[in-house]
Amino acid sequence: MSNFRVFLRLARPLQLILASITYSLGAGIAHYLGRSITISAFVLGLLVILLIQMAAFWLVEYFRLPLTPLNKDEKPRYREALRTSLFQSAIALLTVSGAIVMTLILARLLSQSAGILLGLIVIFFVGYSIPPTHLAETGYGELVQAVALGTLFPALAFLLQFDGFHRLLTFVSFPITLLAIAYLLVNDFPTFASDQKYRRHTLLTRLTWQVAIPIHHILVLLSFFFFATAPLLGFPERIIYPVFFALPFALLEIIWLQRIAMGGRTLWKFIIPLAVTVFGVSAYLLTLSFWIH
Repeated sequence: MSNFRVFLRLARPLQLILASITYSLGAGIAHYLGRSITISAFVLGLLVILLIQMAAFWLVEYFRLPLTPLNKDEKPRYREALRTSLFQSAIALLTVSGAIVMTLILARLLSQSAGILLGLIVIFFVGYSIPPTHLAETGYGELVQAVALGTLFPALAFLLQFDGFHRLLTFVSFPITLLAIAYLLVNDFPTFASDQKYRRHTLLTRLTWQVAIPIHHILVLLSFFFFATAPLLGFPERIIYPVFFALPFALLEIIWLQRIAMGGRTLWKFIIPLAVTVFGVSAYLLTLSFWIH
């Protein structure tokens, strides 16, 4: 496998796409609330979070033990050379992201609240990828990613366009974060055996199958329950209810995962795309709804 393909795979492009959607969701909420979107702030903010994520994902691999292979037939010498390249590339991305942040500051596009939140995002991903915390290797990295995907990225996009927080942002972010945790939990299942073999800690290995599956079901159902309470909290149904087009996929995910728990066929090539669909379509439908209203 070429270095470019390895770098691309380790950058987790699907995760970057999902981050772009949830980031756009935050800007969409600001648009719905009547703010005119500043395109330059939107684009620069998006570039920053994508670069920070890519750098963090590459640093995760750099700080893994050299004897921990990425591929079954990987040689230690290749692994060490790859680690060095990953570190250098991650530093380059962080340098570029720092330059973009300075551009936002000099152009007066970064408010104090947005700056504080951006600093929090950096702290989150530093803790995620770098020792001594290195949360990606402790079994809590999925929680960091979920909070970033469902809460921090939408909030940053929102604050780059809107002065101060709004309860609509909080209402949307919480269930989206629950769906993000459920998605990332399912994503751990196919590598469960190899994670145990190489002593890699994930949220799934921490929880075990028996505990993780009912937690997954609760997270998914609870998220749609919160969306259903929109009218009770004074939010227009027409804005929130498009998300329920993703509910049949969510129920299918729950049913299929329960079948696996009871000894059914795994079919990870089906369940993983299904989990991506539930989270991605939910976030996309909400994003589209806010942008067109």
